[in-house]
Amino acid sequence: MESGKLIVVIPVLDNAHRQRIRSAAAAHGREVLFFESVKEALPALRDAEIVFGQPAELASNAPRMKWLCTPSAGVDQFMGEKVFASPDAVLSNSSGAYGVTIAEHTIMLLLSLFRRRLDYDDILSRREWRRDLPVKSIRNGRFVLAGTGDIGQETALRLRAFGPRSVLGVNRSGQNPENRFDRVVPIRDWESFLPEADALILSLPGTPETRHLLGEKQLSLLPDGAAVINVGRGSVIDQPALEKELRAGRLCAALDVFEEEPLPQDHSLWTCPNLLITPHTAGNMTLPWTVERIVDLFLEDLENYCAGRPLSRRVDLRKGY
Repeated sequence: MESGKLIVVIPVLDNAHRQRIRSAAAAHGREVLFFESVKEALPALRDAEIVFGQPAELASNAPRMKWLCTPSAGVDQFMGEKVFASPDAVLSNSSGAYGVTIAEHTIMLLLSLFRRRLDYDDILSRREWRRDLPVKSIRNGRFVLAGTGDIGQETALRLRAFGPRSVLGVNRSGQNPENRFDRVVPIRDWESFLPEADALILSLPGTPETRHLLGEKQLSLLPDGAAVINVGRGSVIDQPALEKELRAGRLCAALDVFEEEPLPQDHSLWTCPNLLITPHTAGNMTLPWTVERIVDLFLEDLENYCAGRPLSRRVDLRKGY
């Protein structure tokens, strides 16, 4: 039987990336077509067998597709009963490509909060010269990382370089991957970690299980002055509850993700004190290493697919990860 087409819709790929994909596909007798947008790809999607791309419209317009690989780690956009036109399609993601860039972003956010960047920005905006604000250090700090996958592990590795007192993990299983954490508990027991956290770092996926995991009760368990950083999914935090704590001055936070994106221009979070906002830039494809890794992971699973082996990063659409 003739092999079906491979459709790629990832505009950031350069010529070297495209040549690698062409060569790998040719080794299995597959034709590859590259497109800059879903609109351009629509005619070719009708008989595509494999799709490598991000928008959910790719899935809903490929009735013969067997496998879609998204270059993102999150798969929220593919959840739902009517997303896939093909009943036989499977989904894989690029989990494992974003740990480096998101971990570095997280450390930037943490240091910005601990070193009082928001306050000094305000002082400097008034052209005042002041140098006496008390700051915090990662050294001897206590950190709770909710999410111990690629992002959590890479973040823990970087935190270790600063000499923290403890790096604790929270995940579904309670297992300690690569022994990166001093201790790990399952999500059901995670509240026991919160009262001792100098900073809570969230890198959890957006699923029904994690929705508003950090709510009013959990926020109240954090000590005064604690920092909250979210680089996972905005739905994990009850935003109004967090905003209440920030406006009261009890906590500080850095958010890269929100329940609604883009954050509406009239949203109250734009003027919320003690909050550092980045516009979902922690884990996009602007770091060349990330793009290279995305291609590596896709080609690894292309070999698995063509050999009839299970995909390494297949997503369970019922669970959302």
